[in-house]
Amino acid sequence: MPDKQLLHLLIGGELADVETVAFRDLSKVEMVGAFPNYAEAYAAWKSKAQATVDNAHMRYFIIHAHKLLDPKDDHDHH
Repeated sequence: MPDKQLLHLLIGGELADVETVAFRDLSKVEMVGAFPNYAEAYAAWKSKAQATVDNAHMRYFIIHAHKLLDPKDDHDHH
């Protein structure tokens, strides 16, 4: 049986300032992709971070989406 999928999302963009996590322009935030585990998300993060190392405001973040997804938390029921 394969390992349980633990969804991780990788996003990146230019921060308004390096002291906070607030993107300068949300319309330009890059949705890099979805990954089945932290290791794969981290590998992609490292690649993106190294590629943009010359821009201090450019940051990438791993979102632990599996912690946000709860099938029991269904807001569609009345």
